[in-house]
Amino acid sequence: MRVSYHGHSVVKIETNGKTILFDPFITGNELTDLKAENENPDVIILTHGHGDHVGDTESIAKRCNPLIIAPNEIAVYLGFKGLNTHGMNIGGAYEFDFGKVKYTPAFHSSSITTDDQQIIYMGMPAGVLLMSEGKTIYHAGDTALFSDMKLIGARHPVDLAFLPIGDNFTMGPEDAALAATFIGAKIVVPVHYNTFPPIKQNPEDFIELLDESIEGRILNPGDSLAL
Repeated sequence: MRVSYHGHSVVKIETNGKTILFDPFITGNELTDLKAENENPDVIILTHGHGDHVGDTESIAKRCNPLIIAPNEIAVYLGFKGLNTHGMNIGGAYEFDFGKVKYTPAFHSSSITTDDQQIIYMGMPAGVLLMSEGKTIYHAGDTALFSDMKLIGARHPVDLAFLPIGDNFTMGPEDAALAATFIGAKIVVPVHYNTFPPIKQNPEDFIELLDESIEGRILNPGDSLAL
């Protein structure tokens, strides 16, 4: 399994012959190494409705018709646009041909802002567990620290976790380091930082705060690792 990071919260996973894109915010993301017109994922997985996570989902999907897995309200909304969606909700899991997806809680908000400046509520935000090839990856989405992260790691031992550290909208380095301990992931990668002025952070600060039992890795856009 090959896992790569592409700025903000964009993660690409290649597993079981499929390419999966998490939260494909590409256009307008100055930190990404990707171009939306070059991406041809088999699957897009969304954590919540904000524009810096849904990103280029619609334009990519209209071009190459991936399966879009998303919290139910987002899936219904995108389904109305003729896109191929599979709606899920927190606590639910589903076995796909590439692996198993389970949605977990996240403490944040979720909405889509339309072109005419209307805000549409998009249900609850979420994190995602992806279980494939005997490995478990946790993409926390946007979230605050919450104590039930202990249950996520206890129920599903996590090999690799992507945790936001940007603060202002999500956890900062200190809370994210505690979250890493709660989850007990073997490897933790910081995400959702430095894209905009309010979320400027030094990821090294996060790495230094991690428990010695956890391996912290800083991935630059385009960097990858094998699981």
